[in-house]
Order: sequence, then C-alpha cells, then structure tokens
Amino acid sequence: MRIGGINGGVEITGKAALAPMAGVADRAFRRICVEYGAAYVVGEMVSSKGLNFGDRKSAELLELGEEERPAAVQLFGDDPEQMARAARLAMAVRPDAIDINMGCPAPKIAGNHCGSALMREPELCRRIVRAVAEAVEVPVTAKIRKGYGRDEVNAVEVAQACAAGGAAAITVHGRTREQMYAPPVDWEIIRRVKEAVDIPVIGNGDVTSAAQAAALYEQTGCDLVMVGRGALGAPWLFAQINAYLQEGRVLPDPPVAKRMAVLLRQISLAVEYKGERVAMREARKHAAWYMRGLRGAAGLRARAGTLETFDDLRRLCEAVMQENARQEAP
Repeated sequence: MRIGGINGGVEITGKAALAPMAGVADRAFRRICVEYGAAYVVGEMVSSKGLNFGDRKSAELLELGEEERPAAVQLFGDDPEQMARAARLAMAVRPDAIDINMGCPAPKIAGNHCGSALMREPELCRRIVRAVAEAVEVPVTAKIRKGYGRDEVNAVEVAQACAAGGAAAITVHGRTREQMYAPPVDWEIIRRVKEAVDIPVIGNGDVTSAAQAAALYEQTGCDLVMVGRGALGAPWLFAQINAYLQEGRVLPDPPVAKRMAVLLRQISLAVEYKGERVAMREARKHAAWYMRGLRGAAGLRARAGTLETFDDLRRLCEAVMQENARQEAP
C-alpha cells in the first residue's frame, strides 16, 4: 500500500500496522512489533499545545528509531494554526507521515474539544488537515471513529472532509466515542468510508487473530489493517497475520519460554530508552499482558504489579517458565 498525496508518499509492505496507543505503544514496543512484521507504526499521541510550549515530555514522546520505519507521529489538538506549528516541530524526528488524532475517546482529550470531539465539526477537521498538510513535506493522515455517539454516526462525512483537506489516508475505528472500547465493533462503517473516498483506508477494531485480519480485509475492502489491543502481550500477531495472508500458513503462539524472552527484550529496550525507574513502572502492565492464558496467571499478574527492577522481571519470568513447564511437557 502507498500513502501518497500532495507531500510525497510512503510505501508500506506487509498486511498489518500498529495502532497509536497512549501509554502503551512506546518506542520499545513499536520496535518489537516491527521485528515481528508490523508494516507501519504510529507513535503515541502528542499534544500540539505541549510541543508549542516546549514541554519536555511531549518532545520525548515524539522520538522515533530508524529501526521502526516507516513510522508516523500522531498529534492532537483543535486549533489549525497550532497544529501546523506543532507539525513543523515534529519534523525534527523525520517522521514518514504525520497522523492527526480525531478518534481518541478519553474524557481528558475529547472533553477538551480534541480527539473524537473533532468529529462533531467536519469543517474544522478539514481545516486542521489542510493546515498541517501545508506546513510539512510528508503525507498527512487522520484517525477517526464511527462517530461521536449513537445518533452522531458521521465517519463518511468526516473522512470526506479530511480527504478534501489533503489527507493522504484515513484510519477508521469501528466504534463511536460513546462506546469507548465496548462491543460491538462495526466494520460496515469502514466499508462505507472506503467506498466514499479515493484515498487509502486503514481498518481498525477488534483484530486479535490472523483470521480476523483476513475477515476485516474481506468485509471492508480496506487497504491495510491496523492492530491495537490485540497486539498487547502478543507482538507475534503481526507475524501470524503476514503468514496467514501472504502464504496461507497458520503460525501457533510461541512457547512460554519464547514469550518470556520477548517480554525481557522489550523491557530491556524500554530501560535503555527511558531508564530503569520509568521503564519498570510501565513494565508492570506489559508483563501482565504477556501472562494472559498461562498457568497461574492471576498470581503472576499480581507479582507483575509489584515490579521495581529489571532483576525483579527476570525472576518473574523464571517463575512463569517453572510454573508452566509441566503444561508444555509432552
């Protein structure tokens, strides 16, 4: 798939992209997902206001590694000029694209007229995309939802507005803001957007297996599938999707020892990028996700919630392998 437009283009090979997930899809996790075959990644959302005011944390969230490309940075805000200035600042990390967050349902974002709240004003969406596209020399994309609420389903209108503003691609999550992440997900709205615009459409929502990725492609005609929560604690999902869709092969989940090795590598990268104190605090939730479905998972997740050092994580992984050794024995 090619994300092209007035500002050049980005070639994406592979069948699945990693969604931008605040507090989760950091540089370490993105790198692991790319190693498992993620075709494209989008970084954690960054406040345009924070960037413009020189906020250190906002600048740190922008960081991209060469090993994770092609990669986009994602900005959120509601002022076209402020978004354009932030986009120019974001070019310091040389992103392959800039994505605009028009879908975040979190109260602290939507409640401040950003994220999914923008969908209530399609013309503002168009103006924001236009301002950013005119400010930078890379493709500009947008991520939206089905709509704001049950009676405000307007993804087609917003997608058309973004396309008119110069968006090079649009990602559609098949839920409203009102739903947050509650079922059901509506893939039909993704198909409707695909039929309504002439730019690539990326489908997102409830892809947790290779079979579901195949179904999303088939049911919507989307150009790329984006995986979010389905990859948490399971970055090998990208390899499984690629194998299934490109070769017709079904890859099993890795054995427990391999899962723990991947977890250790991910958190070791996080320690390298952020320092041990910050990385280990964030590692608690990642470790818990890697424990899902394992023997003694409840107790192991409880231990994960107390992690303080990387050595603590090593000991936890050893305990996991010992606890599950009999389960995998022939």
